[in-house]
Amino acid sequence: MLTQRQVVDYALRRRALLADVYAGRVGTAEVCDASPYLLRAARFHGRPTQQQCPVCRKERLTHVWWVFGEELRQVSGSARDPEEVEELAARHGEFSVYLVEVCRTCSWNHLVQSAVLGTGARPDRPRRRRTAAE
Repeated sequence: MLTQRQVVDYALRRRALLADVYAGRVGTAEVCDASPYLLRAARFHGRPTQQQCPVCRKERLTHVWWVFGEELRQVSGSARDPEEVEELAARHGEFSVYLVEVCRTCSWNHLVQSAVLGTGARPDRPRRRRTAAE
């Protein structure tokens, strides 16, 4: 994605959390808590990876991309395919994308990366709502 800005990688946080799980300081019930909505998004919008689940080691992880931003309107807060994210980046000025890894077997989930995407252009005019009198 050529339009990425403000990229944050959460690999160190993931490693520390998994070290705590393997050492028994954190229970698997605390980290395997994906919501049904996230699991459905992984099923229909996710992309399988080659990486095994670090908790159950039974299934390969699935990556899910979530988009958020005022300019996206009704699309904001939804899971999207990478191709759709690219299309949104070409059409909108700025929005946030969060990449989450999910295990559909044990419900492990973790934020992998976040970034700001878009053309960088500001909207031409502020959008305002019409009042009832108008």
